[in-house]
Amino acid sequence: MPPSDPNTPPASDQRSFDGVSHGYAPDGRPLDPPPVPLDKIVGDVVDNLSATAKAELALLEARGELALHGVSWTAAWGTIAACALGVAMLALAFGAILALAPVVGPLLATLIVVGVLLAIAAFAGWRAQVSYGDIRTALRRDLTNEGIDD
Repeated sequence: MPPSDPNTPPASDQRSFDGVSHGYAPDGRPLDPPPVPLDKIVGDVVDNLSATAKAELALLEARGELALHGVSWTAAWGTIAACALGVAMLALAFGAILALAPVVGPLLATLIVVGVLLAIAAFAGWRAQVSYGDIRTALRRDLTNEGIDD
């Protein structure tokens, strides 16, 4: 007579593998886990959102630190470059005056070099003003230019 429960092994000496559930449980199928309560699921979602928000804030802080580091080194190297450029411009000006002095005289050579340097400075100032206008446009709140400019 066959046993009434299909998961129980037969009573004979011969072992049957009908009751083995492939390593999960020796006497049949494992029991289904109890359902997870809704408040536990909601709590997990809130915890995950909180962890995500904290990670985003940490990422923003790290990006800010990196930007500050880059700005400080850019300013330092920019200052060195500006000083070197200033010294080079002085050397160029003195060299131009010395080269022109025998041809046109020292006073006129100085005036020519000063005039050329003022023209270069005026052009650079105009380009800086255009670039500053681009910055103001980029940072303007009202990009359609209908309101008052900040």
